[in-house]
Amino acid sequence: MFLAVLAAFLVVGCIGQEEVRDEPTPSPSVAAPSVEPTVEPSLAPQATPSPPAEATPSEAASPTPTATASEEPAPSGKAGSAGACSGNDDNRSFFMDAAAAFDWAVYCAVLPERWFVADGQYRSARGGWLEIFYQGPGGARFELHEGGFCDAADGCVPGGLDAGSAAFGDRSGSLVNLADGRYAVVVDRGAAQSWLAIGEGMDVDSFKDLAAGLTRVEQ
Repeated sequence: MFLAVLAAFLVVGCIGQEEVRDEPTPSPSVAAPSVEPTVEPSLAPQATPSPPAEATPSEAASPTPTATASEEPAPSGKAGSAGACSGNDDNRSFFMDAAAAFDWAVYCAVLPERWFVADGQYRSARGGWLEIFYQGPGGARFELHEGGFCDAADGCVPGGLDAGSAAFGDRSGSLVNLADGRYAVVVDRGAAQSWLAIGEGMDVDSFKDLAAGLTRVEQ
């Protein structure tokens, strides 16, 4: 009897005991990574550019000198040192050396600002000859040919129409309106030594003024 009651008690005890099971420890929840909103790169605002410094106004271009036209323009060039010649010291030495080398008159140009020597040479052939080319504003050109540069009867003057007389420094020459729109003044055309000035990119009066202003370089 006692054994039966004990067994029953044990059974009841087993039933009343709550079975404890190890519950799986919940894994900590991982927060989904926050997605940063896509931000398009923006350009850093550019500093407002400061207004450029005002450029110092360059000296106004000297207008091409014009000469008052006359039917018989008088020679106005003067003999003098090469110091009056346009260009740098090397250019002036060029004329001094040429004047010392030859027994005929050597002339140089006295030009407004913004003119410069583009090329020049002299040689002893045919009694000596010289040529020089000047470049000016707006593509203007002025060239000189002197001495025995030409042995042709026409003086190597490009074709054109004679237009009266014009000064070549302290000499009087013939003005020619060239067929290509240029102008020329020639002295002693066809002689063993002659002088020729040619201008382009300027009007006739401006050309005559440049030719009249030629300076004979003293030896």
